[in-house]
Amino acid sequence: MNRKERYTYILNYFKETLPNVATELDFGSAFQLLVATLLSAQCTDKRVNEVTPELFRHYPDAETMSKASFEDILEYVKSVSYPNAKSQHLLEMSQKLVKDFNGVVPSTTEELTTLAGVGRKTANVVQAVWFGKPTLAVDTHVYRVSHRLGLVPESANTPTKVEDYLMKNIPLSDVSRAHHWLLLHGRYVCKSLKPNCSNCPFAEICPSADAKS
Repeated sequence: MNRKERYTYILNYFKETLPNVATELDFGSAFQLLVATLLSAQCTDKRVNEVTPELFRHYPDAETMSKASFEDILEYVKSVSYPNAKSQHLLEMSQKLVKDFNGVVPSTTEELTTLAGVGRKTANVVQAVWFGKPTLAVDTHVYRVSHRLGLVPESANTPTKVEDYLMKNIPLSDVSRAHHWLLLHGRYVCKSLKPNCSNCPFAEICPSADAKS
C-alpha cells in the first residue's frame, strides 16, 4: 500500500467510526478553550479538566483574569505541569487580550501567537475547534502517529514539517477532525512506550507494526 492509499484507508476508517470527534477539553467560550489548551501542554486533558472548573468560576473571561495576580492563578492551576510558567502566561495573555483585542480571542495565527504562551499548535487548536478553520495542530501524539503510520516521510522531522505534509494530503473538509483522530489514536492505542498494536485497526497496513511488536 502506498502513502496515498494509506491516507485514504485511515481517513475513511475514522470518518466511519468517529465522524463527530471533538476535543476532550471542557470549555464554554473561546477564551476558556484558549486557557484550557494552553494548560494542556505536556499535561493530560483529564488533569486540565479537573482544575479549570474552579479557575473559570473565578476567572471566566479575559477581563476578570487580567485583574488577577500571579499567585491567584497559580493557586488554581498548581497541579498541572509547569504551573509557574503557565500561570504567568495566563496572566500576560489575558492582559494582552484586554489591551489589544478588547478581551476578544482573535481568529488568526498571526494574532493568536502574539499572546503569551500561545504557539502555533495552540493557535491551530483554537482556530479549528472554535472558529471551524481547516487548521491542524501537531502535538506529540499527532507527530508520533503520523510517522508510525507512514503518513509522513522521515524527512518531516519537525512539527511544522509534519503539519505541512499532512495538510497537503488531507482534504480540507477533514483537516480539523484529523487532528483529533490522530491525537486520540496516539493517546489510547498507538501510545509512546507501549503501543497496543493488537487492538489497532491499522495493524495490517502499519509500516511500523513489526518494529513495535
